[in-house]
Amino acid sequence: MSEPGQTVDARGCAAAPRGAGPEGRAAPARVNTSRQRDIVTVTLDHPAKLNVLDRAGWERLGEVFEGLAGDDGVRCVVVEGAGERAFSAGSDIGGFGAQRGTPGQVERYAAAIRRGLGGVYDCPHPTVAVVRGLCVGGGLIVAACCDVVVCGESSRFGVPVNRLGATMAYEEMAPLLGVAGAGAVLEILLTGDLVDARRAREMGFVNRIAPDGEVGGVGAEVARRIAAGAPLVNRWHKRFVRRLAGGGRLSGAERAETYQAFRTRDYREGTAAFVEKREPRFSGE
Repeated sequence: MSEPGQTVDARGCAAAPRGAGPEGRAAPARVNTSRQRDIVTVTLDHPAKLNVLDRAGWERLGEVFEGLAGDDGVRCVVVEGAGERAFSAGSDIGGFGAQRGTPGQVERYAAAIRRGLGGVYDCPHPTVAVVRGLCVGGGLIVAACCDVVVCGESSRFGVPVNRLGATMAYEEMAPLLGVAGAGAVLEILLTGDLVDARRAREMGFVNRIAPDGEVGGVGAEVARRIAAGAPLVNRWHKRFVRRLAGGGRLSGAERAETYQAFRTRDYREGTAAFVEKREPRFSGE
């Protein structure tokens, strides 16, 4: 296990130094991870440009979350932006000419975004987005893919793609609809407006608002409380909520799955701890 704050890879192992780019120059990773015991923090790390992601950044985001999905030692994943100015401003518009200039490039870029967003959304572990500053474009979609969103009082949210003459793909729109509904999504898409934290909470994009100087601490406390729960139960509940939100009739196997927790060691530990008036020690078994 890494030391607190040490950079690690998606499996929780110490990460290698950032790779070399063309002509031996260091190629900065726009997505980095760190781990403290069973909580992993994924940082969108390009603060000089509001933590935007280029095609490689979106692919890296997907790669990181695909690795975390198979790590049963993870109990919560925190997603944040580097610095205080932004969670993320989404895709790197300045790089569109080189990376989205032809139909083939557009297809490859879209595939990278799908991988990145899909990795976050499909993560079996609970996820918490900690938002400081701007959360716009693809950054808002990343946050919407998370289970809980905590933001600062001065945070602003929006998707002003109509100012670019660009459309949002179905796969990008779906997470927004999942948390906010059609009316709110159409409002931010059609007006291109940025909304403040309170309006974003009213719309459904935000769960909790904290003073700007405390948002990191509040997000960390939410993550700790999640990690203190039975991890199998948290994963089951996340899957059950997603399944019900998707609609359709439940199968017999799906109904039966809701009772599997009662066969686990964690259930026995949790009930014993309640009777003995002590904190439970869950093992994820």
